[in-house]
Amino acid sequence: MSILDEIKEGVVAGNAKKVKESTERAVSEGLAVAGILNDGLIAGMNIIGARFKVNEVYVPEVLMSARAMHTGMAVIKPLIVSAGIAEKGTIVIGTVKGDMHDIGKNLVIMMLEGAGYRVVDLGIDVPTERFIQAFDEHKPQVVGLSALLTTTMPQMQETVEELRAHHDKVMIAVGGAPVTDRFAREIGADGYAADAASAVDIVAALTAKA
Repeated sequence: MSILDEIKEGVVAGNAKKVKESTERAVSEGLAVAGILNDGLIAGMNIIGARFKVNEVYVPEVLMSARAMHTGMAVIKPLIVSAGIAEKGTIVIGTVKGDMHDIGKNLVIMMLEGAGYRVVDLGIDVPTERFIQAFDEHKPQVVGLSALLTTTMPQMQETVEELRAHHDKVMIAVGGAPVTDRFAREIGADGYAADAASAVDIVAALTAKA
């Protein structure tokens, strides 16, 4: 088995120790950092993402795999910077004002980072002005809004409208337990993700348009 396969399988298994050791060995043997990233770490998370989408694995397994991936990322991060490897894009994400839930949002972040995106997490209870400020500061390809309460769905609509008024080209994706594809279209969002795995596909499609 190649070192890259070891890294990939370590991520799939959620074995942080194995991923760290295999990544360090790959670096010491001079493997290209892009290969370690894409064919090892991200490839492993892609497998987990596909399994999660069809309910072959669940949230605890995804969390373990994401943790394992991050141990490998910590090893190669300085090399990524020096090698000038471009990330797929920047995503700003947050739970809208009035909503304190973040489990789903955090899962989406892990899946996006595992797919090679830079994610700026604004946290929970995020007012519209903070989303606008983050958009100006980070120039993301996509802004993601999360809501878990039906009572905060109007806030999601307000944030979409204000973001759109601020910059008509902003790509906005929404999600959360009470949110539907129909609601997303009604409030003018560009994309809707029913779950964390789908969020990666939606972001990829929107990033291609941005």
